[in-house]
Amino acid sequence: MEPGEEEAVVSELKRRLEDRDLDPEERVSLLNHGLNKALRAAGLQTDRGALTRLKSALYLSGVLSHCVLALNHRPRRPRGNWSATATLATFTSSCCVGVDPGKKSQAFHRLFLPSVMDGLLSLANQLMRRAELSLFRKVMDSVCWLLRAHTQLTTQVLSSVHYEHIQMCDDVAVSLLCVQLWIHTCASNREFLSELSDESVLLLLNEAVGQLAVSADSAVGGASVRLMLLMASQQERRVQPLLLSFRGLDSLLDKDWRGRGFDQEVERLIALIQSDKGTRSYFQVTTEHVRAACVIQAAWRSYQTRRRVKSLSRAVSTLQRRYRARRRQQQQQKEAQQWEEELKYQVCVRRQQARRRFHQKQRQLLQLLPPDQVQSYLQECERRAAVVIQSFWRGFRERRHYKDTHRHTLRRTHTEQQAARTLQRAARHFLQERRAAKAPPITSLWIGQNGLTDSRREELKRQVEEHTSRHPSSRVSREERERLHEEVQLLLLSELQRGDQQRREEERMEALLAHTHTQLELLRDAPPLSVVTVTDAESLLSPSGPIAARARDAHNAVLQAARLPWWRTLGETAGVDTFGPAHLQELEAELGGLFVGGSAEVSKLTEVDGMNL
Repeated sequence: MEPGEEEAVVSELKRRLEDRDLDPEERVSLLNHGLNKALRAAGLQTDRGALTRLKSALYLSGVLSHCVLALNHRPRRPRGNWSATATLATFTSSCCVGVDPGKKSQAFHRLFLPSVMDGLLSLANQLMRRAELSLFRKVMDSVCWLLRAHTQLTTQVLSSVHYEHIQMCDDVAVSLLCVQLWIHTCASNREFLSELSDESVLLLLNEAVGQLAVSADSAVGGASVRLMLLMASQQERRVQPLLLSFRGLDSLLDKDWRGRGFDQEVERLIALIQSDKGTRSYFQVTTEHVRAACVIQAAWRSYQTRRRVKSLSRAVSTLQRRYRARRRQQQQQKEAQQWEEELKYQVCVRRQQARRRFHQKQRQLLQLLPPDQVQSYLQECERRAAVVIQSFWRGFRERRHYKDTHRHTLRRTHTEQQAARTLQRAARHFLQERRAAKAPPITSLWIGQNGLTDSRREELKRQVEEHTSRHPSSRVSREERERLHEEVQLLLLSELQRGDQQRREEERMEALLAHTHTQLELLRDAPPLSVVTVTDAESLLSPSGPIAARARDAHNAVLQAARLPWWRTLGETAGVDTFGPAHLQELEAELGGLFVGGSAEVSKLTEVDGMNL
């Protein structure tokens, strides 16, 4: 990537970020995509200075400032946007390592890097509260990466309010990640402790000792002990006197942390603490005893005070909590209002600047016109302005008239529909009454005499017999029904037998296809001839003797045909039906029924997975 290309990529990314229509989630996605693409392109270059130039350009152009603002934003939607923000934290910490700020070096180290670290810790605190441990680990890795390159940020991390909230978390995984952060930082950079002040080293030891005193987990305790041993091995002259300031640390290690699986580290740390105790004078021992007594008395008095406070009403704590929450909410509302007012002010300023540039441009154009055309030009401008104003007014008037007309039309249409429904309902009711009045009276369903005489019964019987003889019944006899039933049963049995035979044919076809698939996979995965072995060749041989012989003959024929001149091969394959009936019968007789007769079955066997065998 050339220097010109780096500036073009950074300027394009900055131009897209300055779009005011982007919401915060889209801005984070744009930053992730742009930084990933730019860093990957710069990392693939052979020039080692390309990555440094790209990071410097990102800082000087203000793109990294957009990253810091995006880190401080809280996503509204849950999982995906928090993951994107954590990824942006990784890219931001990577871009802050290896930057050449040039003339802005002081502002970079004193202002920009602390703002980046504060944004990372704030994001880690939010992820810790949401129990997103994987994303929290990712952000803490970014903090570790930034601390390795800029050790002056250690004091800020240890004294940060967000880091104190992270330390007060009861989750064992969070405490273990905090201790491992300092272990990785000290192990990766041996000059890390030498560049820290005594105050920062004491704060780091205080965190490790605090984890030993508070936590009861073996993993956290072991990590804290390893951290103190690592610090002592790198800076023994500085760390050992600081360890002696923690009174009772050796007894705490001896009583609470033995038998946890890291006794050797505990023994080494106790020996390191007690190595300098024999050289202290009697005055120092006495002073320690007095101080220990004061500490015990203070602890006992504080314990009694806490017991008395716990027995009191919790109204004070509730009132304080609500007051702090209210004050925090008012502060956030005030900041949001200030931000909105600043945004409105910037919009007004930019509009005023644009209007001023437009008037200056008009003034310059008027200066270029001849004096006799100035009046006509001004009249033309007034005419166009009047046309624009009139068009806007007429459009507004027509839209309002259209809305009023449309509303009146809808109201009139609804009234007409209601009237039509009323008229239709009345007309249907009137017609229904007319039809009911004109309809004939309903007669009784019984037709005939109330009783039958013997002569009438004989006459009716004779009429029925004549009608029966004239119109014979279409029903068949019982013998005919039995015969038809037997024929249907025979047809059903033959159909079932034919279905069984067809299923056997289908099973045979599926078996042949499976065998063909297996052979194809073996041929596709076969090694090249240059590295083939005897075992590989035997695995590719067919278990059938006729098939192997046929394949060998076909292979020899192909090799002989390949050695022939081109004019000897003309016209030999024309007119030969490879899959004709005679050829299929010959193959079935030769290979023992491996091939099924018929062109459809052969085409199914020869075309597997879209490839012609």
